[in-house]
Amino acid sequence: MRISTLPASPQAWPEALGGAPLWRLSQDALHPSADPLQAAWLVITGEAVTAEHLAALAPVLARHRVETCLYPPAPACRQTLLLGCDRFSPELAHSLRELALPFEVAHLATLPTLAEPGLLVMDMDSTAIRIECIDEIARLAGVGVQVAAVTAAAMQGKLEFADSLRNRVALLAGAPVGILDEVAAHMPWMPGLAELVETLKQAGWRLAIASGGFTRFAGELQQALGLDAIFANELAVEDGKLTGLVSGPIVDATVKAEVLTRLGEQYGVVRSQRVAVGDGANDLKMMAAAGLGIAIHAKPVVRAQAAASIEHHDLDGVLSLLQASGAALLRWDR
Repeated sequence: MRISTLPASPQAWPEALGGAPLWRLSQDALHPSADPLQAAWLVITGEAVTAEHLAALAPVLARHRVETCLYPPAPACRQTLLLGCDRFSPELAHSLRELALPFEVAHLATLPTLAEPGLLVMDMDSTAIRIECIDEIARLAGVGVQVAAVTAAAMQGKLEFADSLRNRVALLAGAPVGILDEVAAHMPWMPGLAELVETLKQAGWRLAIASGGFTRFAGELQQALGLDAIFANELAVEDGKLTGLVSGPIVDATVKAEVLTRLGEQYGVVRSQRVAVGDGANDLKMMAAAGLGIAIHAKPVVRAQAAASIEHHDLDGVLSLLQASGAALLRWDR
């Protein structure tokens, strides 16, 4: 069947395509097939996934000579299409990043499944929550402009993280500790956070935060969401005021990667089932240590290196990606 003649809703495609178990994708058509491809994956996510998404990608796949098959859309993943590939192509992954499509598309060598134990480790600031807490503290302390400029440079990888954090925290010296409570009381969660956590917990996954931010805020999330672990920095306080120092070792890029690996081993989660989500350059080592690294609303240097990138969604996009293997893959031996 030609892609242009498919029904509007992917949920209606199986009937329209004659009930075949899956379909091979050509430049402009889908062909019935019973031969699954599972050497790599292509995951498409959009607010309203349509045949136009397939039509936009088919020529790109053909140019890179990557064969794909479309799995039946899973009922739980109405915004997601899953295609198996005959191989993983780094060139295709690079091309898809460069296309700036109006929907999410990820070409992955491996795809975690919620049908098996897993581990998700998230960054906090601008990932689990919508703000950079240190910038909000600084704004209330009257040094917001100075601190925000350093934060932006650090997240883009232009500054060494530990030194940049010490320099920013030093500017907070003398600020009343009550500022932390004020920021915590108005800390906006990233949309989709609660649903992501609840769904993964129901699937038996472990969840943690590894943050270059602060324990005051990570602890708030842990208590509210029932997270398994948090790793963040401790602001030193004396006489009810911030001293301008960080207590103990700093949670930097190396520590984040170590946290993910250590938790994976502690919980008995294989590497392919370890997922890291973040937005800044200090998340790249953690993403590289994971089976799947996901960038969310990330800086260009992070988008260029992450296996998957979420730009048009929030944490609901991460959930869609992790659910993609769902019902479709349960029909085949993994």
